[in-house]
Amino acid sequence: MVGLLALSRTIDRINEFIGRWVSWLILLAILVSAGNAVIRKVFDISSNAWLELQWYLFGAAFMLAAAYTLKQNDHIRIDIVYGMFSQRVQHWIDLLGHLLFLMPFVVLMVIYFVPYVSLSFHSGEMSTNAGGLIVWPAKAILLVGFFLLALQGVSEIIKKIAIMRGDMDDPNPFVSAHDQAKLEAEALAEEAKAIAGEVRS
Repeated sequence: MVGLLALSRTIDRINEFIGRWVSWLILLAILVSAGNAVIRKVFDISSNAWLELQWYLFGAAFMLAAAYTLKQNDHIRIDIVYGMFSQRVQHWIDLLGHLLFLMPFVVLMVIYFVPYVSLSFHSGEMSTNAGGLIVWPAKAILLVGFFLLALQGVSEIIKKIAIMRGDMDDPNPFVSAHDQAKLEAEALAEEAKAIAGEVRS
């Protein structure tokens, strides 16, 4: 288990690094969008390449951060029933969900995207829009995103097994929406008290 946990930590570090840095792609996409809008309005010049670059950047941010989001346990979930179970049952649900749903899906996507990207790259596929960009980088982003998600799925499975065996603590314990709201309200109340104390003094 020690070797598997070391592998899990390595995967976590890789996706943590990537997840934090790809957030800058959102800023870059906003700057490209704003620059394109200004140039179009002021100089009456535009290009499909700039529009497609925005799509590429947003797509890259979404796909490359998916694994990081899974690591942080921040994917949207319906917790009406999930939150009613004990932590051990929740861990079993997560483990079976990763094994039976997440992993088959992401592995299948990686398998299908390899020839899809390869064909696009070797044919030099271009956008069908006039003045558009080459297409294979966008398709490659999909492949890389699903590959990183598959790696993170392996890491999450290792961690779930380790948690259930008692080899490690849960790094991201589940908190229901109700409990999360309560914690945020308590934090705001404490902050308000601190500010009020500073004002009085």
